Amino acid sequence: MRFEEFGLRPSILKAIEECGYEKATPIQEKSIPIVLMMRDMIGLAQTGTGKTASFVLPMIEVLAGGQAKARMPRSLILCPTRELAAQAEDNFVKYAKYESLNSALLVGGESVAEQTKMLERGVDVLIATPGRLLDLQERGAILMNDIQIVVIDEADRMLDMGFIPDIEKIFKLLPSMRQTL
Repeated sequence: MRFEEFGLRPSILKAIEECGYEKATPIQEKSIPIVLMMRDMIGLAQTGTGKTASFVLPMIEVLAGGQAKARMPRSLILCPTRELAAQAEDNFVKYAKYESLNSALLVGGESVAEQTKMLERGVDVLIATPGRLLDLQERGAILMNDIQIVVIDEADRMLDMGFIPDIEKIFKLLPSMRQTL
């Protein structure tokens, strides 16, 4: 299936083309339409099959045109490690390069002050590890009541790494009306 068949906006298709992608992978074929319908989804595919694009591309489509408020991100991608979070942000930046959407990477080992400044400017896509997200939330730097889409990336790995209590805390802070991937 070609990406044009999903009904994604031309700016997203241009970014995809510049990445050298011509056809959607099986996980993308199955998930992109579901995500665009704002339905919850669980996806499973091997590394290197384009899982990140399967949720980031429709996320960009859904969020395009809106605007984030200070300290109130519009979407959240939770990742188990700082490396995976950085990888998710790189993908978002690459695919959203022609949109006026922004992202913030919240991971340990980086300046809390700098991360707080990013949040104060308004963030469309918040990409974070659970520990740093909860730390900044407890400091009052993040209000999560505007989050429309939440993604638990590498959910099986997060559970294996003992993040269940943190994920439960985070989900209690999120609005009940949201899309969960």
